[in-house]
Amino acid sequence: MVTIKEIAAAVGVSSATVSRVLNYDPTLSISTKKRQAIIETAEALNYATPRNRSRAAAQSLGAGLKIALVHFLDPAKELADPYYVGVRLGIESRCQALKSEVVKVFLTGNAPEATVLEGASGVVAVGHYYGEELEWLRRHSRHLVFADYAPIGDLDDSVLSDVAHAMTRLLEAAHGMGYRRIGFVGWVDAFYGPDNIHAERRCRTFIDWMTKAGLYDPDLCMVERLTPDSGYMLTKAMLSKPNPPTLLITCNDNMALGAYRAIRELGLRIPEDVAVASFNDIPVAQFLAPPLTTVKIPAELIGETAVDLLLERLSGREVAKKVILATEIVWRGSMARPAAAEETVGARLAAWN
Repeated sequence: MVTIKEIAAAVGVSSATVSRVLNYDPTLSISTKKRQAIIETAEALNYATPRNRSRAAAQSLGAGLKIALVHFLDPAKELADPYYVGVRLGIESRCQALKSEVVKVFLTGNAPEATVLEGASGVVAVGHYYGEELEWLRRHSRHLVFADYAPIGDLDDSVLSDVAHAMTRLLEAAHGMGYRRIGFVGWVDAFYGPDNIHAERRCRTFIDWMTKAGLYDPDLCMVERLTPDSGYMLTKAMLSKPNPPTLLITCNDNMALGAYRAIRELGLRIPEDVAVASFNDIPVAQFLAPPLTTVKIPAELIGETAVDLLLERLSGREVAKKVILATEIVWRGSMARPAAAEETVGARLAAWN
């Protein structure tokens, strides 16, 4: 593999100059002729950047591997949740590109026989795992990566988005738009049990932020065990109260679908009577009437990144790694976009610079 030093020697410049040219450094002062000579020499010598070399190595390593995809939802429940379908498709597409075999395992109750993971080079676990299920995965996996979840501690590789930070951004934007009566409907995280029903990250952040702002009303924060009708039932109950919210935030888009139905049954309008915002940005969100404002979580990229973390482990990385992927608020008609919002990645990068 040709090196930057060899390109520098061939052209008659320093290694630093070659590196800056190949990384398209706009601050480098160099003649067009010399810049062209460096690029042409690199191409002629078949130079590959470290990133491309890593990709090539991963492509080679992935060929022929057997990867177990362990899901916390059974097939019927997964198909009912487009977000988790997206995570799975990201895993499968990345494995297909790497020419790796994918074996699906559903860990939705009693642990299956450990033999289902035999022969698997590693495991990508989708969803939330606690207690015995978590220990079963750790015990029977050669290498283990969690997708859309990070267990407490630093034992495991994981990739997810920071929904707590996203909730904070959403609430700050809503407050700036003048919303004060803000409600939240979500689910009870089974890990924390009945004594701590508000522990789910979006819910906990909502309560903390609203309390700090002096706006928290316990009547406007409702959670229950997640069912297909949770969004509908909780929204109908909340909007039937004497002083209902003017903005309702749901824990995910599936719950928002139920919220829309409840709002219409009560003869209310979106967003005139009650605005709605949510999380995930599943495909149907943009086709609702009005289209749903929601926090976009990169489901497929979470799946792809989980496979890449697994390959890093197979390549010898020993230290656990947690990857946090950015989210983006997608402003649509269910909650008018704030005039000064800067929610695109480009705008945020420009602000940082």
